[in-house]
Amino acid sequence: MAEVQSGPGKIRLFTDCSGAGVDLASTIAPLVNHGDFHICGQGIAEDDSGAPVLTSDGLNGVIQLTTTDEDIHCIGFQTGTMFDVGKMAPIVLEARVRPAEITTGEVFIGFSDVCTDLAIIEGALFHGNTVTITNTASDGCGFLQSSELTDASDWHAVYNGGTATAVTVSTSLDLDDPQVVGDWQILRLEIDPNGTVRWYIDGVLKKTVEGAVSTSTDLCAHLLVESKTTAVKTLDVDYFLVEANRDWTV
Repeated sequence: MAEVQSGPGKIRLFTDCSGAGVDLASTIAPLVNHGDFHICGQGIAEDDSGAPVLTSDGLNGVIQLTTTDEDIHCIGFQTGTMFDVGKMAPIVLEARVRPAEITTGEVFIGFSDVCTDLAIIEGALFHGNTVTITNTASDGCGFLQSSELTDASDWHAVYNGGTATAVTVSTSLDLDDPQVVGDWQILRLEIDPNGTVRWYIDGVLKKTVEGAVSTSTDLCAHLLVESKTTAVKTLDVDYFLVEANRDWTV
């Protein structure tokens, strides 16, 4: 990390999901600003996809990310490609989320070196099927939940690109902390300057992997939900936070 100069030395990106959402009846471009993040994803231009604000039980400010009913359509929050582990760590990502159901779709919350307005999870980042994890992104780490995995309700600690060999057997990555429909969970990632990653759920350390990610590959942050076949997928989000040191060398 470069020597700290004057000015704000920390980057803090945050949304409390308290601002205006995106109604399901709206047709929006592939990229919409929301707080410090973009709302993006394949299919969000359709009028049955969006990010409406919940008013019945969202007193903190809650947005419900909602996909279309088409296969591998996606919606979520994302940053630009802006994080270098070796220069900017420790990097922290934290989100409070709640599933409406866990029988369809896929969720990824973490980092990768793949950044596009038409974001998808399967085929671009990571994917789970039966007991196999496919690591498509050449670098990244995060929480993955997939209805196509044998253990469909659990979060899995996926990673690729560092000195540690990426694991493709899902049972070795299962965090054994299942989602429960209607219950909130706080997911937290911590990345050290040497590429070591720690996964926490509700304040409990679930897994640590040394050298999980590259120390020199630029990453973006994601909170994405994706549909499968013809089933709409939703995910309630209370807040999304990403923190890092500023890179003073640029």
